[in-house]
Amino acid sequence: MKKQTKINYSLLAIILALLLFGLAALYSASTVDSYQKFGTTTYYIIHQFVYGALLGIVAMYIASKIDYHFWQKNLPWLILISLGLLFIVKLSSYSFSSGGATRWLRLGPVVFQPAELAKLVIIFYLASWIDKKRHKLNDFYFGLLPSFVIIALFSLLILWQPDLGTMFVLVGIAVALLFVGGINWRYLFWTVAAGILGLYALVKLEPYRMKRLTTFFNRSVDPQGISYQINQALLAIGSGGLWGYGYGLSRQKYNYLPEVMTDSIFAVIAEELGFVRIIFIIILFALFALKGFQIAKGAPDMFGKLTAFGIVSWITLQAIINISAMVHLIPLTGIPLPFFSYGSSALVLNLAAIGILMNISRQSA
Repeated sequence: MKKQTKINYSLLAIILALLLFGLAALYSASTVDSYQKFGTTTYYIIHQFVYGALLGIVAMYIASKIDYHFWQKNLPWLILISLGLLFIVKLSSYSFSSGGATRWLRLGPVVFQPAELAKLVIIFYLASWIDKKRHKLNDFYFGLLPSFVIIALFSLLILWQPDLGTMFVLVGIAVALLFVGGINWRYLFWTVAAGILGLYALVKLEPYRMKRLTTFFNRSVDPQGISYQINQALLAIGSGGLWGYGYGLSRQKYNYLPEVMTDSIFAVIAEELGFVRIIFIIILFALFALKGFQIAKGAPDMFGKLTAFGIVSWITLQAIINISAMVHLIPLTGIPLPFFSYGSSALVLNLAAIGILMNISRQSA
């Protein structure tokens, strides 16, 4: 096999377009909150640009130069580091909490969310496991049980934070990889069934989760409380109409819509740009998924195919969940929109994953 040395310019163009649109959207969504807390409208966008976009582009470049088999060879260390960080985030004095959850580590100006790294590590792990054990995937005890144990360990540590939305994404990535890896349909069915029962139990155990499910079916329940965010999000999206109010002219970001920089940023974009122009962003995500799956199909080995598939599934799944929640197709989950929502560690890890995808593309036959 002759390695290709050219950059996948079409993938790069899609990602840069998403990144630029994301930074522009974040600047508009963050101005009010930034001014109220720091006396300037640019605090959040500068932080995202320096510690998210710039570091992410460097990470993407470095990852694109590293042979993707490097991650498979060093997988035990990656798993130990990721699990260790998930423990530390709950036990360290460097961790901090927000909204009742402890999900971040703060080192000076740098804030890191270990759960973002866990998503990438679980992709590496399952891609490597299926690559080496795919002839045993029909054997539950030797082919599937070890991978289920690792997935459960990561999931429980993320749930401990607590972060049900991220755990849901991680499990979704795992199920997708096991499905394309060739898991027995019977095992897949019972795995999904067990996951649904487990999710129901988690919802019942926490009253606020049950309230979110209740308000999904009836938005008139507690309109000033648990239903407030989705009602304001739908008001923002509906107010945007076909062409929107115009860039920077959102009304809802003025302390009406909660989480305007993270979970609800899509609603702000829709309010300002309108339905016609917001479709362009959805098309960009669709093009990314199409291009990414093409790269996965052309990868030179099973590990490369599954790693590429997992990375594309991760980013695409998060985008689908975020947008679906904002338009009230699914309950609110607290999942950020990739490349758009505020969060430097998420952006760096997303771009690093794109670099790995580019390296796989460069080695495609």
